[in-house]
Amino acid sequence: MSNFCSFVRLSIPRMDGDEMDVAVKQKINVEVHVKSLSTAKMSEVKTRVQTLLNRHRTVFGNYRWTEFDDEFLSRHVESVSILDLEEMMAQPLDLKSCAVSIYIFTLNEDGPSMLSLEEEELSAANHWLLPAAEFHGIWESLVYETGIKSKLLDYVTTTIYFSDKNVDSNLISWNRVVLLHGPPGTGKTSLCKALAQKLSIRLSDRYSYGQFIEINSHSLFSKWFSESGKLVTKMFQKIQELIDDKEALVFVLIDEVESLTAARNASQAGTEPSDAIRVVNSVLTQLDQIKRHSNVVILTTSNVTEKIDLAFVDRADIKQYIGPPSEKGIYNIFLSCLEELMKCQIICPRQPLFTMYELETMCFANSEVSEHSLRLMDIAKKSKGLSGRALRKLPFLAHALFVKTPAVTLDQFLDAMSHAVDKQREEKADLINGV
Repeated sequence: MSNFCSFVRLSIPRMDGDEMDVAVKQKINVEVHVKSLSTAKMSEVKTRVQTLLNRHRTVFGNYRWTEFDDEFLSRHVESVSILDLEEMMAQPLDLKSCAVSIYIFTLNEDGPSMLSLEEEELSAANHWLLPAAEFHGIWESLVYETGIKSKLLDYVTTTIYFSDKNVDSNLISWNRVVLLHGPPGTGKTSLCKALAQKLSIRLSDRYSYGQFIEINSHSLFSKWFSESGKLVTKMFQKIQELIDDKEALVFVLIDEVESLTAARNASQAGTEPSDAIRVVNSVLTQLDQIKRHSNVVILTTSNVTEKIDLAFVDRADIKQYIGPPSEKGIYNIFLSCLEELMKCQIICPRQPLFTMYELETMCFANSEVSEHSLRLMDIAKKSKGLSGRALRKLPFLAHALFVKTPAVTLDQFLDAMSHAVDKQREEKADLINGV
């Protein structure tokens, strides 16, 4: 076993009956964020980044450069990031021994637009060009159990690969539909946006850019009963125009998809207009039509899994549960928050905090250098059960409610964090008890 990058060995049968060992290199993804006003050639950027990687050939886990000795990189590049090494490696990575893929991108800063239908503004759908500045950094901020994000990346990559290879979908079926379900506040919608952003970068050699359309199911039923499914059909005709551009990878997000089923059931029970069921059926029919195209991916979310129509569930290739973060996940969320506050000098002076991998390696041994990290771990343990959305708010609430000065030491801020968690739990209990 190498001291650096580990290899997987495959035994492949040879024509003479013997077996041939083939080493498969560890894959490393490097993303290069080029400044929006840069006029540099992508080939030159790639060459300079490769030189940077050759100079810093050994890394532990994820790493990001934002400052460069190379004047060209300083002028044209915002950051160079090694990503998706979700767990810190047991050994350092020797980049020269790994299969390094470099992805170069510039962010679109235009923001969302609304799809328009003739004289009407379609407020139920927003549209972004990818990669979008608004979605930048979401992927890294989302902390889940190991493998969830890579599983979703692999799924979409495989759908594109099967389509490019002209696999007969009558023999091997896939629908290009993903369903993320779980309690509110766990980041399902954010994960859909981050996934689309990530894939528009990773598949940039296959597609020139990405398109992201977000449909709010609630808006369909609050406004359109009088027009039945006609406006839904018009909306999907607009989406079809985007899909017809084969240079674009198109993502369609239907948020809170259970509202489609709720409307169908209410209509059948006579508590909603019969027009509601026509809207639902129109949406499902249009989804069935657009999923036939190789450059479209349909992303859906649900907060109430048991209310989703079984016919829709059958359409989804992946039905991924997204739950509240584990204690390890909470620790990683808090760690990223505190690192940001130290970078911004709200917490000062800067104090070292260990990663979860480092704490596990030292068996959580208590010492002067690990004291702050272990205190943060205790706060993470008593935060279990809070949503990811609530966890990301805690550092702000800690400062707003329990810190009396603009700048604060790490010791003082950890005390404030602990108080903020207690307050969150009290407020949650009061809501449950109707106080």
